[in-house]
Amino acid sequence: MTHHNRRAAAVTAGLLVVISVYSAALGPNGWLWFGWTVLLLVCVGLFVVRP
Repeated sequence: MTHHNRRAAAVTAGLLVVISVYSAALGPNGWLWFGWTVLLLVCVGLFVVRP
């Protein structure tokens, strides 16, 4: 499961970069940030449940 946790963390970090670039280029979008925050919480929950 460690490999799965790393992949989830990598996807979350990658999406943070994509959303940051999008926000810098086209302006902030609250729904994108809300979605990323939910994904971050799911990723944290994954690490808590399966360390």
